[in-house]
Amino acid sequence: MGRSPCCEREHTNKGAWTREEDMRLVAYIQAHGEGCWRSLPKSAGLLRCGKSCRLRWINYLRPDLKRGNFTEEEDELIIKLHSLLGNRWSLIAGRLPGRTDNEIKNYWNTHVRKKLLSRGIDPSTHRPINESAIDNMTTSLGAVLKEEIASGFGCKNQKNPNGEKCRDLNLELRICPPYQHPPQSMKSIGRKIMCFYCSLGLKNSKDCSCSNDSDDFLVTKNGALDYTR
Repeated sequence: MGRSPCCEREHTNKGAWTREEDMRLVAYIQAHGEGCWRSLPKSAGLLRCGKSCRLRWINYLRPDLKRGNFTEEEDELIIKLHSLLGNRWSLIAGRLPGRTDNEIKNYWNTHVRKKLLSRGIDPSTHRPINESAIDNMTTSLGAVLKEEIASGFGCKNQKNPNGEKCRDLNLELRICPPYQHPPQSMKSIGRKIMCFYCSLGLKNSKDCSCSNDSDDFLVTKNGALDYTR
């Protein structure tokens, strides 16, 4: 079951408080104390809701309220407390005597935020705006990377709805010099050297150069002719 309303809304006044209502509320609280706000309006002879009486007293009528603009010391204290407590206005108001949480919240939104922005400070994090932008970018990139890792780096997408595993790619690279056969003498290989005319059966002809020192020769290797210069 929900909580029952504090008063009958059909028989309560709404809108701005009159001077007579303020005087009745102040006189009753000075004589009897705050007490229970649910029963206070009827006891004080007010056609108001209990919540309305409480807010009127706390924000406007209690004698310890501090009137006037916020001082520079209060501004710096609000900034320091906000960096520690965040938007907990009731806790911040408890450390500024005479100020209400609603007043501090409105003052923060209308003045203090603009003051911090003019200094190049993010009102939410109380850090330089550039650093906050970098942190936000890093956070967003980290979230995207985490999502990509979870989804298999694009293996599971519209083209591959079943999420088949990507083939493993071997990215191992090896760099080494080209292979070279060890130098060996022609005699150790056992090659038979003959000139072109001898290979055609014209051995010892006038054009045969086997007896001459020539750089051009044919080598028989495994039954095939190999021209070497």
